[in-house]
Amino acid sequence: MRLTLVNQFYAPDLSPTAQLAASLAENRARRGDQVTVVAGTGGYAERADDGPFPSTANPRLDRLWTPSLGRGTALRRALDYAVFFVQACCRLFTLPPQDAILLMTTPPFLAVAGLVHRLRNRGVRLIVWSMDCYPETLEQAGMIRVGGPIAAALRALNRWLYRRLDSVVCLDDSMRRMLEHAYAPGGHPRLVVIPNWEPAARFPAGGRPPTWEGADRLGLRGKLVVLYLGNAGAGHRFDTLMEAAQRLPAVEHALVFVGGGSAWPDLRAARDSGRPANLSLEGYVPHDVLPSVLASADVALITLRDEMLGVMSPSKLHSALGAGLPILYIGPHGGNVHEAIERFGCGISLRHGDVDGVVEFLSRLRSDPRARQDYALRSRQAFEAAYTDLVGLARFDSLLDG
Repeated sequence: MRLTLVNQFYAPDLSPTAQLAASLAENRARRGDQVTVVAGTGGYAERADDGPFPSTANPRLDRLWTPSLGRGTALRRALDYAVFFVQACCRLFTLPPQDAILLMTTPPFLAVAGLVHRLRNRGVRLIVWSMDCYPETLEQAGMIRVGGPIAAALRALNRWLYRRLDSVVCLDDSMRRMLEHAYAPGGHPRLVVIPNWEPAARFPAGGRPPTWEGADRLGLRGKLVVLYLGNAGAGHRFDTLMEAAQRLPAVEHALVFVGGGSAWPDLRAARDSGRPANLSLEGYVPHDVLPSVLASADVALITLRDEMLGVMSPSKLHSALGAGLPILYIGPHGGNVHEAIERFGCGISLRHGDVDGVVEFLSRLRSDPRARQDYALRSRQAFEAAYTDLVGLARFDSLLDG
């Protein structure tokens, strides 16, 4: 099969979409496909220097120049998106005929580039891997008015696009239901649920990663460490956790945020004010350091705004499960994190405003090591059963080869 995968970010960039794209591309190349990857030169975050760009014959990487303006403002991000989008359309128009093109959602509406290729190759299969849903993400982030003329125009564009796709990969059932209702009520295109994953080799069973240097620097030893890892942006809320943290003894509990995002200024202000007193912030770290960061924690925090249910699916879940961390989820009922907790019993699912529930859960984990070990065991079992690359890639193989 001649397969092209299109996404603005690609390994060694640290973004989840970059790592997932590389995992899939390399797997299909091993299976004998001729794989082309069309990606940009910029990175997801300021710290994007995880190594040199890989150079292989298969998958063949086609890097398109982007200005790398960063994610500091919506305008900068939009300019980066626009430059890559236009170039991707041009590149796919000139690409030799492909059997299938898999387009991710960075930038939004990238499926248009697949249709450009179809102008010259009518038989190509077009598959969208939906990491975030647009225009719904833009509406809920306050970037466009909910139900306004821009949103209506973008929804019309989506309906037009979806009629021309062969398949859409959704990250959970909530996303599938939302997309089916909005854009595929007649059963076309085919909507398939394939959760994201982490490489099993990155989190070997019984593995002991090196000690993270931040553990001593931040004074984490002897405390129950609640870790938030990755982007903290418009899709997340932290007010319930912050209120709960002020009730917990700072000498016994630590909140550690490692990453960045639009919520970072507010988090920094909370840290500087001492409310809560046990909050620490660290920037993004390279992927080879992630297992050490996770091993320094006792609980993984994942949040989702109620209005983002079905619109986005937190990818923080998979590495936390791989590290055997209990999950503290604060968000709406439903979605991939809630579903994992319901299915495997690997943590607790709470709603926004349930401060008492957060305090009770963290206090119990602090006072009962046996309970913490039970949650950790179930988290690891969940990872191996449903959220490794071995499982996710097999599901993609069924889609692509079917």
